[in-house]
Amino acid sequence: MPAPTRQRKKSTLRRLVVPAAALAALSYFGFHALNGELGLVGRARIEHEVRALEVEHDRLVKQREALVAQVTLLRPESLNPDMLDEQARRNLNVVQSDELVILTTGR
Repeated sequence: MPAPTRQRKKSTLRRLVVPAAALAALSYFGFHALNGELGLVGRARIEHEVRALEVEHDRLVKQREALVAQVTLLRPESLNPDMLDEQARRNLNVVQSDELVILTTGR
């Protein structure tokens, strides 16, 4: 005796599994495309950091150039006795008794 065929009615829940999974994947990737580390918001943050680092780099380059200029003045072949005396007095905070000291800001 042949087995009777059973026809099942497809449930509505089974019909929604694939679209729900696709929607979940689309939502996941869409969220990270906007808010992820390399997304649109993250890109703006990275560009802001790049601008800040470029400003700091320019400041450090100027500071380095000033230090190189000071070191060049202290080399033996270009040693200026007045410059050496000025640096020593400033660093040691020493003056002669008959000298007049004028304090300025910026140094």
